[in-house]
Amino acid sequence: MLSELLSYPFIVRALVVGTLVALCAALLGVSLVLKRYSMIGDGLSHVGFGALAIALALNLTPLEVSLPVVALAAFLLLRLSERSLIRGDAAIALVSSSAIAIGVIVVSLSTGMNVDVYNYMFGSILAMSESDVVLSAAVSAVVLALYVLFYNRIFAVTFDEGFARATGTNAGAYNMLIALLTALVIVVGMRMMGAMLISSLIIFPALTAMRVFKSFRGVVVCAAIVSVLCFIIGIIISFVWAAPVGACIVVTNLAVFCVFALLGRFVRRA
Repeated sequence: MLSELLSYPFIVRALVVGTLVALCAALLGVSLVLKRYSMIGDGLSHVGFGALAIALALNLTPLEVSLPVVALAAFLLLRLSERSLIRGDAAIALVSSSAIAIGVIVVSLSTGMNVDVYNYMFGSILAMSESDVVLSAAVSAVVLALYVLFYNRIFAVTFDEGFARATGTNAGAYNMLIALLTALVIVVGMRMMGAMLISSLIIFPALTAMRVFKSFRGVVVCAAIVSVLCFIIGIIISFVWAAPVGACIVVTNLAVFCVFALLGRFVRRA
């Protein structure tokens, strides 16, 4: 079955990009969940859908349009939540609902709800072209490099932002770095997972790892492994059952979360 699976070029492309995106999303998800800002992924994915709807209507390349737009949205979300009366989840809800409404209006006035838009909303394993693979791999490599380079600063800002500021760390800059890296991961993963499901790659692995592990490093490593394995298993299930790949990956993550939750109870009792 595996040899048959790997004989299809589109599945190989999906495995390469998906593994990189799943790894990046899991690493960033730990910080976002611990900072109680995990829904930023959902908000940015909705912004991505609005951007790609406009790109399709104007016959532009969706990824090249979505990357700067979602990055700008990440900046605006942090500014809204830090500098105004609109805080946290309210700012995310405001931006995300507005973006998806704009996207739906643009789609309805231009092409209608065709197959391309459906694939962007719910994901498609067939959606990855060779150019998408190159761009996604490059973006993922940048995200991983920046995360490793600034790991200690990200750790400090995640656990105690006030102390980090007191020691001279520019917490605002590193919060922005986390948000921008998340925006990049959302955009490159949206083709495969869909705008409605991509945030699960950020939230599920971190929450799963936290059921058993308590140290930041342990949670990060476990989340990365769980995210990649769930992605690969989800791809296999999707291939065998001819089911939507994004939904299969999310359900796999849900099943693993339940297993880790039970395992965590036994570990705490022991």
